[in-house]
Amino acid sequence: MAELLDLDHVRLTDRPLIVCDVDEVVLEFLTPFRNFLRASGRDLLPRSFRLHGNIVLLESGETVADDLVSALQEEFFTRQEEWQTPAALAVETLAELAEEADIVFLTAMPPRHAVVRRALLDRFSLGYPLVASKEAKGPIVKRLHAGRKLPFVFIDDISHNLHSVREHAPDCLLVNLMVNADFRRLAPDPGEGIAKADDWTDVARIVRVHISR
Repeated sequence: MAELLDLDHVRLTDRPLIVCDVDEVVLEFLTPFRNFLRASGRDLLPRSFRLHGNIVLLESGETVADDLVSALQEEFFTRQEEWQTPAALAVETLAELAEEADIVFLTAMPPRHAVVRRALLDRFSLGYPLVASKEAKGPIVKRLHAGRKLPFVFIDDISHNLHSVREHAPDCLLVNLMVNADFRRLAPDPGEGIAKADDWTDVARIVRVHISR
């Protein structure tokens, strides 16, 4: 349960807070995952906004079964250090924003992969606190901010995560960012009240306006 999640390692200062998703926001996910699949004779096709049903065998074009898709995701996360790299301008932009705000990474992945992810982020000078959980993100963001009278921001690529934070932390600025342009075009509109960014330059502009108020 999210309410049992250990957040003791997250130490915040008296500054605004930026909570940021990792996959497809800070780290590229879809492009390296596609490269990982191609290395084993498979491919990811941008036909709809999902993984299941869009992974095929390169030779035949046959769709890969759902249980194998899940197994491939598990293997990819186990080997993420071999494949994933930061999104364009993510490292530089976060370093600049860190001079004005606290940054926490909130990644929707099984906690068993957190050690590997921590090492990968550290390799790219992304040493901000990391929370790994498959639970809804809204309650976690609410706990992190803890009702402080300071601006806070949540950045994610998936609409239901943004909506979860809006439900539990309505004062939070919500920013939608997906770095893969092919799948971004297929993504559902996140809805009103959510700022949409095409890249980290957009993110920096949107966030700075909010935290400087």
